[in-house]
Parts: sequence; structure tokens; C-alpha cells
Amino acid sequence: MEIRSSLVRAGAATPRSWGRGGDCCSWERINCSGGGGTRRVSRLHLSNLHDRSTIPSTHGGQPFWSLNTTVFSSFSELRFLDLSSNYPCSLMSDGLVGLDLTKLQYLNLSGNWLEESILAPIGELVSLQVLDLNFNERFGATATSVFGNLTNMRELNLRENDFNRDLPKTLLILPQIKILDLSWNSLVGGIPTSSSSDKEPASLEVLNLSHNQMGGALPTEQAFRYLRNIRELDLSSNQFSGNLSAFLFSLPHIERLDLSGNWFLGPIPLSPSSNLSSSLKSLRFSQNNLSGKLSFYWLRNLTKLEEVDLSGNTNLAVHVNIPGWVPPFQLKRLALSGCDLDRAIIEEPHFLPTQIYLEELDLSNNNLSGSMPNWLFTKEATLVNLDLGYNSLTGSLDPIGHPQTALQYMSISNNHITGQLPMGFGSMFPCLSTLDFRHNNFYGHIPMSLCHINRMRLLDLSNNNFSGELPACVFTDFPDMRIFSISNTQLEGTLPRLLSGSLLIISLHDNKLSGELDTSFWNLSRLAVLNLSGNRMTSNIHPKICNLTSIEILDLSDNNFSGPIPKCSSTYLSSLNLAGNSFSGDISRGLFSTPNLIILDMRYNKLTGNLSWLEDLDSITVLSLGWNEFEGQVTPN
Repeated sequence: MEIRSSLVRAGAATPRSWGRGGDCCSWERINCSGGGGTRRVSRLHLSNLHDRSTIPSTHGGQPFWSLNTTVFSSFSELRFLDLSSNYPCSLMSDGLVGLDLTKLQYLNLSGNWLEESILAPIGELVSLQVLDLNFNERFGATATSVFGNLTNMRELNLRENDFNRDLPKTLLILPQIKILDLSWNSLVGGIPTSSSSDKEPASLEVLNLSHNQMGGALPTEQAFRYLRNIRELDLSSNQFSGNLSAFLFSLPHIERLDLSGNWFLGPIPLSPSSNLSSSLKSLRFSQNNLSGKLSFYWLRNLTKLEEVDLSGNTNLAVHVNIPGWVPPFQLKRLALSGCDLDRAIIEEPHFLPTQIYLEELDLSNNNLSGSMPNWLFTKEATLVNLDLGYNSLTGSLDPIGHPQTALQYMSISNNHITGQLPMGFGSMFPCLSTLDFRHNNFYGHIPMSLCHINRMRLLDLSNNNFSGELPACVFTDFPDMRIFSISNTQLEGTLPRLLSGSLLIISLHDNKLSGELDTSFWNLSRLAVLNLSGNRMTSNIHPKICNLTSIEILDLSDNNFSGPIPKCSSTYLSSLNLAGNSFSGDISRGLFSTPNLIILDMRYNKLTGNLSWLEDLDSITVLSLGWNEFEGQVTPN
């Protein structure tokens, strides 16, 4: 009940069952251990307690509340305490100082607003096995020194804080440590090396140092020997450089190796005779400067291999298509975007048909030739993400008899694929959330069955040769649609009514659309980009255009709009193009009042008035006003 009172004073939400009945062990968020009359509270689940609407604002305008942790001092048998996701929260008094929690094994303080001072007493919790301090963002350079006493620690999560020093080796060699996550910090320097005092390999199995500022060359095999028990090593998104070391592939227990997003160069140190660890499941080396040759045949002994990502290494020659070879592994993810890839992987497929459990396939940016690989869409296919964009594929998308119910992301953009979209497209791919077919040679009508895909969030059919009217349902039947683009085609007709309120981007420029804009366009309060340029739209602009409070880019140029331009206030508008219409009226008092306008184009209209208000546009860099009837001059500044 002391906890309940403390939460009430802090303005936090208390569980409804608390205070009902005398046995607190029956209340929600509480677990007890022991039997008979000796039951004691052993687990407290107190995450997500606060209600932001009731918390006073005392920290930079953000809701802020404090919790008095002395209420936990009576729980001497407490083994599990979860105070996560109460951001922004502070722990009152001295945090955990003086609390008799020597049996506490699990402590989760993630997602709060904790000061670095909270860390000092954590060193006294000698029984801790799992500590999660993820996403506090207020810890500094010295904070990591307090963990050296936690000799029973098995899992330590320090992700997304402000650690901005060299990686302390003491964390890597805690006696029982198995999992250490220091990702998304500001760590610098390299990986600590072995020393003469390292008698036995560290127990560490999972090390995540991704998204830091670490750099330099990787340690030598001798200097890395104390980490020989590593199963998962993630060094992605840092600044490591130099050549890759062959010993990494032969670490006895290594399963997952992620070196992507660094500055590594030279060849991947593999050959037909390489002694690779049979435990390897995942190899990620994308977005480096690797070169040389890699044959998948050299991976022939990796029976557990599930993932290979070599994307973004433009000078790395990857040989996948090996006639007559059936790999012993079944990949779930294969990403080879932007490599020097075997051109026949699509045209004369040998490797891909053997991988029947693929969930993600990315072969984009490779200039691959051959026909659209309709053979990927088998009855047994498990593809979730498919990206074949930016190649030179031809042929057409054929009707298929087996619905691809797993497929959610499909991009074949920037190819030379032609033909009509199958009439049953919606039943072929019923679960798509992203459909990107832009920059191809599709023609004909957009099939109505497209509207049966009600999970669609991004639809881009731009730069094709579609004709006919735009089906009204593509606006109305996609409740989660965020990005809608069918620009630079041959679409005709009018725009539909009752648009989805979730839309962020609408791009329909360079078509043959006509008629008036329905007022529902102006109710899209989340819309950031609206581009209807190069059509045949008519009518006045309704004053409700001012409801577009999130608009950043508005382009209505080269249409037949007329009448006055409503005067609005817009916080985010950076580009406004109204050129090539028949807008009229005096705009001496300005039009869109916005502090961030960079581009303003009003050419070829019938606008009048004085332009002195332009002096208030401090950010303007492109200004086009010609072929109107304005008065006065625009000053050079």
C-alpha cells in the first residue's frame, strides 16, 4: 500500500485491483513466493504506470514525475523489479541507496529519465543477473565503472544512453556475463585486446556494439583470444577500417557476424580451403568497401547458414549461380544489392530455385537481365520481402495460381517490365503493404482488384503508361495508406471523394486528371506532400486548404485553377508552386504565412498587388514571380 500511495502522490496510474482484499499476492502486477503464512513478494511488474495527461510539466515543457523508491525497502525477498517505460521519470531521494535488495536478480529501469547518480548504488545489488538500463540517455563518461562488482551479471543492456568513452574491458570480462548490449551510444576507440592477466576466455557470448563511433582496425587473433566464446558479434554502423580478419570466421562458437556499415576494404578472407565455423548462421558485411571475389561454393560446409548480406560493396564479385551444385543450407535472407553480382542469377537460375524457404530476397541495383522471374511465386513460396528494383529485367508479370499470402513488400521499380497488370492482381498478392512498380513499361487500366489489398501503406505506379480512369477505391479502400504516387502516366477522369485521413504523400503530377478537388482533400491534416501539377484540374481553391497544417510541399502548377489564393498560416511549408494557372486577386497582404518557405513559384497567373510582404520570407532561396501584374519592386535582399 505504500507503493500505491507513492504512485498516487506522483500522479501515476495505480492498478485497479490494488487495495481490494487483504492478500496483495492476488493483486495484478505482483507475484509472491513461498507457501502458507510465509509468502513474500518476489516480483513487481510496474512498467508503464504514468498517465501523461495528469503529470505536471516541470522538465523543459515535458511531463515529468518522480517515484520514491524507499517504498521498496521492505521487500527483502524481491527478486524481480520492472520499472521500465515510465519516461520521463526520476527516482526520488537517493534512488536505490540503502535499499535491502540483496536478493534482487532482475532490474529493469529502461525507458526512463534517470540521472547518472542512480548507477552508483546498483553496484551494491550483488545478486543481479539481468540489468536493463536501455534508453535513458543521460549517462556520461564515467557511468560504466560501477558495474565491476556485479559478478553474477549474465545480461547487461546499456543501449541508447550517452556513454561517450572508450569501451571498458571490465564489462567484457565480468565473470558470468553472457549478453552485453552497448549499441546506439557514443563509444569511441577500438575493441579492448587480450592481456597476460586473461587466463581463461571470457564467458561473453553476445556482444552488440552497433551504432557507435568506434574505429580503427580489428584486433589480431591473439589479441581477441579472450573473446573466443562469442556467438554473436555486432559491430555494424561504426568506423572500423582495414582488412577483415580470417579468424573471425573460425571462432569455435560464432553464429552471427555483423560488420556492416563500416570502412572495411579488401577481400573477404575466404577460399575453397577456409576452415569455417560450422555454427555460422548469419553473415552481414553490407555497406563497406570490400573487393575481390566471393563464391558461395566456399560456404558449402555451412549447413546452418540462414542469412547473407553483402549489399553495397560495388567492387565485390559475388558468384552464386553454380550449375549442378545444391547447397546444404537453406537461406531465409539473401541481400546482394549493389554488388558485382553474377548476371545469370535470374536469366539462368541455378541457385535461387534451391532456396525454398527464402523470406527476404534483395537483388536490386545490379543491372540484371532476363525476364521477370515469375517462377519465384510458387505454391510453397515463403517470400515476405522482394526487391528486384534498378535492374534491366524485361517480360511481364504473369497471372499466378498461388496467392502469395506471405509477401508484404514488393519492388520491381526501374526495370523494363511491360504488359498489363493481371486482372486478379489483388488476389495474387493479398497482403502487400508496399507495392513499388515505378519506372517500367506497364500499360492498360489499373485493375479494380488492387483495392482488395486493404493493408497497403505505400503504392507507387509512377512513370508507366497506364491509361483510363483512376479507380476511386485506391483512395478510399486503403485505411492505412501513407504514400500514394501514380504520377507521369496517362490517367484520366476526376479525383475521388472521401480520402483516407492517414495519407502523408499524394503525387499525381503529369497525368490528364480533370474536374474539381473535393473538399475532403483539405481535411488531410497529416498530409506533408501534395503534387497535382501538370493536370487539367479546375475550380477555385477552397479556404479549407488552410486545414493542411502539416503540409511541407504543395505543387498545384500547370493546371486550370482560378480565383483568389486563400491566406493561410503554415508552420512547415517549404515549397509552394502555383505557376501556370489562372489565379487572380490582390495578394498585397501575402498568402501563406510560413517561416520556412524556401521555394515560391507563382509565375503565369493573374495576380496583383504589392509584394512588400516578401521581405518577411527569411529562408527564401528560389523566387519566381514573372508574368503577373504585381506593383513595385522586389528588393535584392
